[in-house]
Amino acid sequence: MCGAIRKRINVPAHGDDWHFYVRFMMEKLPQTNPLSANQDAVIPSFQGKDAADGLHTALAGHCGNSPRILLRILCCVCFLTGCGAQEPAPTTTAQAEAKPAVPEDVQGAAQALLGSETQVLVFGDLAKTGKQQFLAANVVPKTPTNTAPGTIVTRAVIAENNDGKWMELLRCDEYLKNEKGYLGLTPLNRVNGWRIQYEQDTEKGLQVYFTPLKVDGSTHVLPIGVRWNPATKRYQSLDRTYEHFLLEAPSLERARSMLR
Repeated sequence: MCGAIRKRINVPAHGDDWHFYVRFMMEKLPQTNPLSANQDAVIPSFQGKDAADGLHTALAGHCGNSPRILLRILCCVCFLTGCGAQEPAPTTTAQAEAKPAVPEDVQGAAQALLGSETQVLVFGDLAKTGKQQFLAANVVPKTPTNTAPGTIVTRAVIAENNDGKWMELLRCDEYLKNEKGYLGLTPLNRVNGWRIQYEQDTEKGLQVYFTPLKVDGSTHVLPIGVRWNPATKRYQSLDRTYEHFLLEAPSLERARSMLR
């Protein structure tokens, strides 16, 4: 291979002409950018005539007048200089957006509440109260295409860790309810599936939007906003402005009567 390269670039065969050619080639090598002033170490680079003279002297001292050996060394130097340091592989979107691993106690509590086929959607200090909470759901494996964004679920819960024991705060199954009853705006007819979307505010904490997939044959149902109410210390639904909390109904009969 070296012979072919020598022929292609017209390398002199021997003698002083060869040594002059080595010096000439080293002066033509690409120059590397100098390091910034705040770096601790200085990496030598092949720059300028002094470096070429030094390399030529070293090569001549070790290899004598052997053009073949010098050519091999020159090929290696050119290869290494051309390659340089490889750039780190770019971070993929999946890696950048990867979620932290769910702790074992959180996953265990979620499965205890909803069964083995349970996915923890988000966990942490969700209500900004200093206590650990999680939102978990039974996610439908294949979400229909060409639909609004969100996660399709059949059931969901929000739970909180109180002194090492996980307590259920909110349940979404056929209805939306907490420890006080049925949340305001909950459909009076059973819901078999929900679309969940959520966002986390730095001050107000987690806000979840529950949209029934189908109610009385209608597919155009507004989302029901749910957020932690610091005054009542529980998750409650919000009115249509998503600003004011609504009271719960202790029973479906009471909820129906409230709508009349």
